[in-house]
Amino acid sequence: MSGLLATGPNVWEVALSDGWYRGRTSFTQSRDGYGSRLAFLGQLHAGEVVVATGRDWHSSDGRVVTADLMAGQVEDHRRLGGEGRPVAVCDYDLARLVYSPAPPSRRVQEVRPVSVTRPAPDRQVVDLGQNINGWVRLGDLGPAGTSVALVHGEALDERGDVTQEHLAAIDFVTGERLSVGQTDLVISAGTEGDVFEPRHTTHGFQYVRVEGHPRRLSPDDVTGVVVHTDLRRTGWFRCSDQRLNRLHDIAEWSFRDNACEIPTDCPQRERAGWTGDWQVFVPTAAFLYDVAGFSLKWLRDVAAEQLPDGCITNYVPDPHRHLATSETWPFHHGAAGWGDAIVMVPWELWRAYADLEVLAEMWPSMVKWVEYAANSARNWRHRSRAESRPAPAPHEVFVWDGTFHWGEHAEPGPYDVSVLSADHGAVATAFLQHSSVLLARVAQLLGRDREARSYDALAANVLGAWQKEFISPDGSLIPDTQANHVRALAFHLVPDELRAQTAARLVELIREAGTHLGTGFLATPYLLPVLAETGYLDVAYELLLQDSCPSWLYMVENGATTVWETWEGLDVEVVSPSLNHYSKGAVISFLHRYVAGIQILDDHPGYSRFRVRPLIGGRLTWADAVHDSPYGRIESSWRIIDDRTLTLTVTVPPGSTAVVVLPDGSQLEQRAGTASYRCQVDGSGA
Repeated sequence: MSGLLATGPNVWEVALSDGWYRGRTSFTQSRDGYGSRLAFLGQLHAGEVVVATGRDWHSSDGRVVTADLMAGQVEDHRRLGGEGRPVAVCDYDLARLVYSPAPPSRRVQEVRPVSVTRPAPDRQVVDLGQNINGWVRLGDLGPAGTSVALVHGEALDERGDVTQEHLAAIDFVTGERLSVGQTDLVISAGTEGDVFEPRHTTHGFQYVRVEGHPRRLSPDDVTGVVVHTDLRRTGWFRCSDQRLNRLHDIAEWSFRDNACEIPTDCPQRERAGWTGDWQVFVPTAAFLYDVAGFSLKWLRDVAAEQLPDGCITNYVPDPHRHLATSETWPFHHGAAGWGDAIVMVPWELWRAYADLEVLAEMWPSMVKWVEYAANSARNWRHRSRAESRPAPAPHEVFVWDGTFHWGEHAEPGPYDVSVLSADHGAVATAFLQHSSVLLARVAQLLGRDREARSYDALAANVLGAWQKEFISPDGSLIPDTQANHVRALAFHLVPDELRAQTAARLVELIREAGTHLGTGFLATPYLLPVLAETGYLDVAYELLLQDSCPSWLYMVENGATTVWETWEGLDVEVVSPSLNHYSKGAVISFLHRYVAGIQILDDHPGYSRFRVRPLIGGRLTWADAVHDSPYGRIESSWRIIDDRTLTLTVTVPPGSTAVVVLPDGSQLEQRAGTASYRCQVDGSGA
């Protein structure tokens, strides 16, 4: 700091705003979640001199009138700050302060608008051409007293004006629609060269309605500023199909837009750290970016918010988690697949970074969650099961069905609110079994042999219960949905002798849907890998390349620049579908792990030993992928030449080894360095 000081008096100014501490948060838009009084604690070190905050500091009002992460920011540039007044000293427990292991959030990119239109005489609409998280920088604010409003949105209405209709949240107590916010306001001081840049809020938007500006704007007058946690890029992918490249781009954009301090679900309507979203996407994110510190910071938040009985809140931070027990709260916490993030996210960090410390740190919270889920299975029954079978079967103590679950959530088609009270026992019991398996593995890694045996036994009991309850005598699954079959195969819930039958039925369900997927939040990331691993690679590629709704390429073909919350986008009757929900973008992990073929091995975390096994299909003629692993750069690059010859080039970093599996089935081991391989393939690329 010494280099920033000048001879003579120096002034240290700090601008405070509500932020997560007391600002509006989540779809409830509740305020004052953690407190109602802002404070600042700081120290400035200049050599041996330390200047710290204290009673001799003063405060005053600046040009920022109000600032809220969701509502937006209001500035009056005529305000120069009044006479300073003494500050009040807060009584705060400094022992509660911890550092963040995540990189800071900052301005990381600027976007130039593609157009500025005028849908009405009193407004102009700026189109950035890309859905971003951040704000706009606007200059030439006009004469003193000019008031300029900026309204941000993801879509345009039929008149070409910005609409926020699809983003409006609902007050579940009153039924009233809540304001979307995302509106900034600046009052000009008439100072030449003055600029408005609202650094105390962020918005999720592609379009900005500008009202009150004194002249016609051009794309050179407005700058889109992309803001998110400054993560280091570690993964790249490209192939011969430009539609898949575009899909990869929009998934990566959607993740970046939702990686601002925490992994949010969407950067506009809720901006909430839904646990299920990060659980399904973290393996993909860990290929694309270094998310170790970012994830650890959030996991510590999850552990801090964990309820005394071990229940994990559905989103974190959740300053109003106490409402989970209120009669007015419609969604209880602890949903399967969401709360399981406390087990599954640390496990994925172990796989990607070989970080044993995160497993040790999160161990108590993992245990409390699995015990909560197991106790819920033992003590609660879903009313439909109790009605059909008044006397519970012995195995039902391991069927988790009686507490609130989201289930598969957001499968294709109109949203039916009755799904919230449906029996999701097949989903929840599957996740209880899966988390128990992972917990037993974690216990082994941590040298907790007794706990490992205990959770192995729990996993076995839950598996037996799932098979008794959800496999019919003829081997068919209940319920007969794509998601249930995907999960049964991905989590190894069906016996080996039923895997072929289960996979075949999954394909039948896909064909019955016109070769369309039918999965939602939880099963979608596993869909294509399961098909590839069970002998249906051709079907996996057909789904990947499907371009009618529902499909990933339907988003691409309809101009999406980020991943939609629903498969249908705005063409479906649901509550507030966001156009920037990254979870379904987890499909691009298939591009990394199966198209390019770079795969982590569970027993060799951090890519100390990995597999390169590209699976050729979809009429692709080439694919490249790069990943900067903890050991260094990994590369997989293949080409089909002369219609029948495949060349594969693999780079292995020092200290690591790769198992290279060619499409003809031959398997080789490669140590550090770059090597090329050649084999014969089906020239159709199918």
